[in-house]
Amino acid sequence: MFTVFREYISDTYKLFYPKICGACDNSLLKGEEHLCFICSNNLPYTRFEKIRDNPAEKIFAGRIPIEFATSLLFFSKAELTQKILHNIKYNYRKQLAVFTGKKLGESILSAHTQFQFDAIIPVPLHQKKELLRGYNQSYLIAEGIATVLNIPVYNKIIRRTKNTDTQTKKSRSERWENINNVFETTETAIIQNKHLLLVDDVLTSGATLEACVAALKLNENIKVSIATLAIAF
Repeated sequence: MFTVFREYISDTYKLFYPKICGACDNSLLKGEEHLCFICSNNLPYTRFEKIRDNPAEKIFAGRIPIEFATSLLFFSKAELTQKILHNIKYNYRKQLAVFTGKKLGESILSAHTQFQFDAIIPVPLHQKKELLRGYNQSYLIAEGIATVLNIPVYNKIIRRTKNTDTQTKKSRSERWENINNVFETTETAIIQNKHLLLVDDVLTSGATLEACVAALKLNENIKVSIATLAIAF
């Protein structure tokens, strides 16, 4: 009887305060978590984790040495992935970030790559921007990946020294000029001789990630791979 009453209270609460899909904003049904079944089944998965020399890896070819790169979803304007990223970054959907991070972690784990990662490094926000937003979305995505790969997240290894302008409307060269030399590493002893998985929300020109890899590579015997929630061409 108590179980029935509890379900009634839960259903009544959801009627007035419904949980909504992170991609289409429709109310979630029983058994749905963060994304409805329809949106989940229509997500534009890249399957890059199963492909060596994939488009994510090619972005960094000849620019910075990495071991592996993958992105979970293709990004297109006004499509599902953009809505998910918007909700994560601007609508305080923190658990959606962790949930999609788990999906990214599962995709990496399912690929049976030859790589064994020692730790995850999220791309940092500047302190002022993180305080304004209330969280770093890349850290939350990294937390989701970590629960699947069962490795630690080192959140304070890379520090952003300057609060740079948004990269959104800049050319590739402008993005690099905007981000060049704005990252530094701290507590470097803990990452020496390790294979690190660098995590961000979206891969576009690769300038931000390249700058982070360059900062990490200043330390002794570091291998770096890259994973992002989405990739935009």
